[in-house]
Amino acid sequence: MAIDSVLAGIAVNDFASALTWYERLLGRPADAAPMEGLAEWHLSEYGGIQLIYDEDRAGSSYVTLVVTSLDDQLAALKAEGIPVGPTQGTPGLVKAATATDPEGNRVTFAEDLAGKN
Repeated sequence: MAIDSVLAGIAVNDFASALTWYERLLGRPADAAPMEGLAEWHLSEYGGIQLIYDEDRAGSSYVTLVVTSLDDQLAALKAEGIPVGPTQGTPGLVKAATATDPEGNRVTFAEDLAGKN
């Protein structure tokens, strides 16, 4: 089996409200809306996220997005008024911080520090 890319799913109950929040979180509208209750952001050649209406699973999703600069990402989130938890990690290896959407889904932004020294 050959897998070309991955789309991580984030389940929400209030799709319209969540769509607006994720547009702010990611800094742009969704790249695709292939069907009602589904929006996709293609974040790289190899993957992205799907926001999906699923009231049974809403609020229980968790996804990690690896960014080039956590400091830049946190500044962008602050500019959008999106609160983020404390920065955590392992010195020299990784640092990360988590934003929680209004339904309880968690999106962690992480920066790989290995090899940057």
